[in-house]
Amino acid sequence: MKIGLFGINMGPCAEPGALAKIGGLAEELGYHRLWLGEHVVAPSPRVPPSPMDPDLPILDPLIALTYLAALTRTIRLATGIVILPQRNPVVLAKELASLDVLSGGRLDLGVGVGYVEPEMRAVGVPMAGRGARADEYLAAMRALWEMPAPAFRGEHVAFSGVDAHPRPRQRPVPVFVGGHSVTAHRRAARHQGWYGFMLDRRQTAERVASLGPGVEVVVTPSERLDPTVVADYAELGVHELAVCPPRRHWLPSAPVDAWEEFVRANAPSTDVR
Repeated sequence: MKIGLFGINMGPCAEPGALAKIGGLAEELGYHRLWLGEHVVAPSPRVPPSPMDPDLPILDPLIALTYLAALTRTIRLATGIVILPQRNPVVLAKELASLDVLSGGRLDLGVGVGYVEPEMRAVGVPMAGRGARADEYLAAMRALWEMPAPAFRGEHVAFSGVDAHPRPRQRPVPVFVGGHSVTAHRRAARHQGWYGFMLDRRQTAERVASLGPGVEVVVTPSERLDPTVVADYAELGVHELAVCPPRRHWLPSAPVDAWEEFVRANAPSTDVR
């Protein structure tokens, strides 16, 4: 079972020293991947279904991953997730290609369609049709990355007679789709993998059953890990557990030492594996 780590661009880790410390420690301890989430704004005051308080610090994942790329050598660097409909796909394609080159081909692109309406409204993107928009944006980015003469025409983005270099180091860039809907599962089946967030073993079993074969499955578990729990997730077809610290670790006032303790306790080399 591969072990990843979610969320070191948030809370007390949204500072350069803490980000460098925890990211470097995760690589040293053998974590497979760092997953960094995204919310460009949060509703204030907090209202459901927003997952975070409006004053929680959260760094842009691409900028934070670029910083980590310069400080690490082997650990994979993942967006977990980029809210794709909020981004300009041509600009995002350039940013991601640059990150893949600068990291030596260590980028994994996790994407989702978003679910917090005030955030989508703030960036001028309607909630309706966001899934189709995300599919179109992915296709447009792949055209820029992979076509000898990039060209694309869709409802929201169109280009021809242009090119963009450098191309990503990886061909193709691995894409993981986040989301628990049937549509998200179908989208994941068209790409490399699926990322499920905060799922227990029962919920994971239900989701994996609908994914079909050949999809790399990453889950952030809602359960505390021990050897039995890890073995159960593996039996269900999970390839990686992207562990997430408890909510108290996300408070801006939480000590970075608590993150370090969590990362050490859940490292691949510990006896919970």
